[in-house]
Amino acid sequence: MLPTPLDLKCHQLLEAIRSYGSCAVAFSGGVDSAVVAQAARLSLADAAVAVTAVSPSLADGELEQAKQLARHIGIRHLEIKTSELDRPAYIRNAPDRCYHCKTEVYSQLAQRAAELGLAAIASGTNADDLGDHRPGLRAAAEHGVRQPLVDCGLSKSEVRALAAHWNLPVWDKAATPCLSSRIAYGQQVTPERLAMVDQAEQYLRQLRLTNVRVRYHEGDLARVEVPPERISFLCQADNRESLVAHLRSLGFKYVTIDLIGFRSGSLNEFVPIEMLCQNEK
Repeated sequence: MLPTPLDLKCHQLLEAIRSYGSCAVAFSGGVDSAVVAQAARLSLADAAVAVTAVSPSLADGELEQAKQLARHIGIRHLEIKTSELDRPAYIRNAPDRCYHCKTEVYSQLAQRAAELGLAAIASGTNADDLGDHRPGLRAAAEHGVRQPLVDCGLSKSEVRALAAHWNLPVWDKAATPCLSSRIAYGQQVTPERLAMVDQAEQYLRQLRLTNVRVRYHEGDLARVEVPPERISFLCQADNRESLVAHLRSLGFKYVTIDLIGFRSGSLNEFVPIEMLCQNEK
């Protein structure tokens, strides 16, 4: 049973998506897009399609998880190949990198939606995202992408509660932004660096660590973020030596552990606010 305020928002969400007539959901397989996909399935039945963008910036295993989740929801699932790595502005990796990525994704998605005769594109942006540095929102606006979670005022915690109510297995899944978000601004995004980061994070997860990030910095330096309470585990002699050996085998020359611990968006911490504001415009 949902609390009354969330129950009202749930009904608003279903009605908002029903008003589209048909839609393609930008479907990463995370909790936000899963809730939008579930709402679209409930509101539009077969007139809703989930579409996952596939490129080297998608972490290993995420596509298969998205497929399984789409089957669980019962929504038709499609893949589109995106080519953001062919865009010089994306490779350059300024703080507006996400804008160029989403421009590629939404361009491809709009084309596929038109081919399928779908009236709208819906994203999983939630109300809390509006307060973060997200240049991709500008690309969404330029392509007329709908944001039903925002329109209904659904916060991240409310989205998770709604996902749990609908028995979506990703209701408590940690955020999994694209691998390019691990590359420090100013360092070129390349398939090789994306693979290094992906394999390094996969290794950390094999150690039963969750909420991990491996940030790539100049000089092939890896900055490893894990929850603060797990830092001591990595610093144990055997674990530390194994971590260094494995990450060096992937191509990193230096391996550091961030003593502050895991936090989302840490690469934005030292970007001048003027640059962030300029890119938001």
